[in-house]
Amino acid sequence: MKKATIRFAQREDLDELVNLCEEHALYEKADFSKINKKENLSVYLFSEEPALYCLVVELNSRLIGYATYMKQFSTWDANFYVYMDCLFLNDKSRGLGLGVELMNQIKKESVKLGCDLIQWQTPTFNTGAIKFYNKIGAHSKNKERFFLDL
Repeated sequence: MKKATIRFAQREDLDELVNLCEEHALYEKADFSKINKKENLSVYLFSEEPALYCLVVELNSRLIGYATYMKQFSTWDANFYVYMDCLFLNDKSRGLGLGVELMNQIKKESVKLGCDLIQWQTPTFNTGAIKFYNKIGAHSKNKERFFLDL
C-alpha cells in the first residue's frame, strides 16, 4: 500500500473536500447541504488571513480524510488555543495510524500559531473517536453545545 500524504488543502481539493464533509456529516448523523460550501470554504481557507486551516490526507491522488482548525481565544485562560472543528477519515482509512499523524501535524501547527492547547468535541455516540482521543492522551469535559439560529 502506498503511503498517505498529509498536506494543507489547495483550491483544487475543494470538490473532494466538500464530499468528505458530507460523508462526515452523515457519519455523525447530521444534516448537510452542499449549497455554497465550496465557495465559502474557498474564501475562509484561502484568504490572506485565513479564518480556517485545513489539512487533508491524500492517497493515490484521492482525499481520504481531513482536519480543520482555527485559532480562538479563551477568556478564562486569557490566552489563545486551537479549536479543531473537524477530524475525519473515511471508513477504509481508519485504524491505519492516520488519525495520530493528523493530530501530530495539528499539534505542530498549533505551536506555530503560538498555542499550547487544542480543544474539540465529538458526539457521545462516536465511541470509536472517543477511544482514539483517550488513547492519544486527551481528556474530556462534559458540556452541552447550544445552537441559536439568527
